[in-house]
Amino acid sequence: MQFKIKAEKLNHGSGRRRLLGAMAATVALGASLLGAGIASAQEAWPNKPIRLIVPFTPGGVTDTSGRLIADSLSKRLGQQVIVDNKPGASGNIGTAMAKSAPADGYTLVLAFDGTMVINPHVFPKLPFDTLKDFAPVGKIGDAILILVANPNTPANSLQEVIALSKSTQGGLMFGTSGTGGTPHIAGELLKTRTGAKLTHVPYKGGGQAMADVLGGSIPLVYTAVAGAHSQIKAGKLKAIAVSSAQRASSLPDVPTFAESGVPDFVVNSWVGLLAPVGTPEPIIRKLNTELNAALNDPEVKEKLRVMGIEATPGTPAQYGAEMKADLERYGAVVKAAGITVQ
Repeated sequence: MQFKIKAEKLNHGSGRRRLLGAMAATVALGASLLGAGIASAQEAWPNKPIRLIVPFTPGGVTDTSGRLIADSLSKRLGQQVIVDNKPGASGNIGTAMAKSAPADGYTLVLAFDGTMVINPHVFPKLPFDTLKDFAPVGKIGDAILILVANPNTPANSLQEVIALSKSTQGGLMFGTSGTGGTPHIAGELLKTRTGAKLTHVPYKGGGQAMADVLGGSIPLVYTAVAGAHSQIKAGKLKAIAVSSAQRASSLPDVPTFAESGVPDFVVNSWVGLLAPVGTPEPIIRKLNTELNAALNDPEVKEKLRVMGIEATPGTPAQYGAEMKADLERYGAVVKAAGITVQ
């Protein structure tokens, strides 16, 4: 009897081990199939159209650059990249929509520096977090900014503008396309770095600011090269300096701020691509590879250059690091200037 009981216990234990082993094998097989399914889905990406949210109205430089990249990516990925304009609140509305989209590689957002690294400091509350809610895909390019003057302004260089502002009662006014934009921030940074006496005059768009500087109502405007290029070439505006690291290829005779005596002064308005955080890394890598291929295409580079944008192919990590650095840098400028947008 004792022997029989012992045998039954042994048989019971052996069966249990076999059962547990079978369960473990089933779990492992399921995990393997799940992993294979995920990998297969990523390898098949994209198998349907991709939405690119542009958080601005159609027709501007930001929208136009996004459409150019969407068209190029459509050809390279074999699926249509559809531009979906969702304007409002300086880009905040469309950007928040992208944050809430599934992180499956089928929703991207055109990221503008004003929205991603300035808005967090000038709006009391944002519906997204630049660093926590998005995965960098890559930067498209830098829209070079330029300080221009009415031809009758008695200053022909950046140092002369600074000196004139200090010697003029009340200083000099400079116009921009609006409060809290990159040109506004650049002007405030110039004041901080040089002691220039400048008063910001915000407009509801770059066109209005340009009309007033051409008409002589204000002496200076800080704007994108693309918005002033034709007027400079026609001799209707004086180009003072560009605030990029290198001279603009479309205006090779115009010096940089650094060359004009303000070292390490680099402020560009950039545009790039972001995806909702959690988007699979293989998809991010694929997108970055195809984006860089587009940016290295001579035809795409030239079209961007005509828009005043210098193509800047690079890695997601480089783009993420630049966003983080700009977020910190502009935060200090906004705080010092007391800039707010309601």
